[in-house]
Amino acid sequence: MNLSSRWLSSLLLGAALISPLITTGCAERGYYRVYDPYYHDYHRWDDHETVYYNQWQTENHRENKDFRQRNKDEQKQYWDWRHSHGAHDNDRH
Repeated sequence: MNLSSRWLSSLLLGAALISPLITTGCAERGYYRVYDPYYHDYHRWDDHETVYYNQWQTENHRENKDFRQRNKDEQKQYWDWRHSHGAHDNDRH
């Protein structure tokens, strides 16, 4: 085996060994944190929180819009609603 073949083999082996670590790391972080300034706590905005948010949009006849694009008044309305609908069961950090 010549030098370039060994180098290519080593590179492919390294890529095969590290790829599971990279893809697992990306899957772990499927959320972001949102600070609730009215109740002074953080919420993990993940699939669990999205379920509550979609329920709030439906119950309050709101257009489907990303939470971060809502104005401060609408965000406050959501947090008020959320805290009256089991906010304690979400992982707050």
